Amino acid sequence: MALPNSLPPEFDRGVVTTVHQGECHVSGDVDLTFSTVLGSCISACVRDRVANVGGMNHFLLAEQSGSAKDRYGASARYGAFAMEQLINKVLSKGTGKKSNLEIKVFGGGKINASLDDVGLKNIEFVRSFMADEGYMMMGEDLGGNYARRVLFKPYSGRAFCKRLDSDVGANVAREELAIAKRRVVVAPPVDDIELF
Repeated sequence: MALPNSLPPEFDRGVVTTVHQGECHVSGDVDLTFSTVLGSCISACVRDRVANVGGMNHFLLAEQSGSAKDRYGASARYGAFAMEQLINKVLSKGTGKKSNLEIKVFGGGKINASLDDVGLKNIEFVRSFMADEGYMMMGEDLGGNYARRVLFKPYSGRAFCKRLDSDVGANVAREELAIAKRRVVVAPPVDDIELF
């Protein structure tokens, strides 16, 4: 019998790689699990179901502009870069066919009133990005007022999402608030990104 806090057997073995805010990792290793903790941030898990190659990113849109044309400001360019970077890495290590991709998206919680509702802006952004690029989400766990731990097996495409207690959520909220106050947004490289 499994304990209430235990992981599904597939996630309870092998190598675990943590994906931090601003990072993107891709692999096809059978025993590898990507792990991240999200508050307002978004993490996409993308997998090429034919090549058994997948990856995870983790990003935060720190600010919103006042322009209707550029709803999410400069930070959306980073969000778009984070999504395109992950998709392109999976395509280049996989079959190169967009039609073989499975995409699952997590996060966007409202875990701190001081952050306005960055989580909602992140959800709106990722849904808009997916629709504009013609992708469908195969799974999602978005919104709410809690932090989450997400585990993703890039080889099999299995994802596990656990809602975290308020103490962990408070720590995540403090970290995200510090990022938002500094308005730290990792700039994408100057090179253009070529989509397959």
